[in-house]
Amino acid sequence: MSDGFEATEARLGALIREGLAGDAASYRTLLRELGAHLRRYFLRRLGPDRAADAEDLVQETLMAVHSHRATYEPERPFTAWVHAIARYKLIDHVRRGRGRTSLPVEDAEALFAADGLFAGDETQAAMDRRDIERLLAAVPPQTRTLIRQVKLEGRSIAEVSARSGLSESAVKVGIHRGLKALAARFGGRNR
Repeated sequence: MSDGFEATEARLGALIREGLAGDAASYRTLLRELGAHLRRYFLRRLGPDRAADAEDLVQETLMAVHSHRATYEPERPFTAWVHAIARYKLIDHVRRGRGRTSLPVEDAEALFAADGLFAGDETQAAMDRRDIERLLAAVPPQTRTLIRQVKLEGRSIAEVSARSGLSESAVKVGIHRGLKALAARFGGRNR
């Protein structure tokens, strides 16, 4: 991660935690700094000629952050949580037709691509890690470790087998059963 991103995450993360703990001054500072952060976020995506739309989106996002602040999990990256909210506000804005006039046709595909809204941001990676960890929490710890090592870290079955003390067949079966359980739980079954 870049130093600027880490500094922003550390600063805003500290402010939200202090605000959630009842520090009104920290919460006001958070909203002010978050407003500036979101303004840059939306202007990069909409363009400088859409400043009024960007300002509307900043206000909508700040209201959503305020309304849903109790759902923020302090051990998670705050900027990833905020950017997820901002992303949905931007998508809703475009769907309402307000953003179409400023988006060239060739940019529309990038806007809705999996990482299009976060191009250049480390935020998408943080959000992806958070989502993967939430998914993996649904399987037993040993299975979670096997899936993480083979599917996410790219280790070989043989390497994981040697490290875990399990046979290669047991590693394969564990991964298969874990992925099957995740698919069943989160709607990945063929219907």
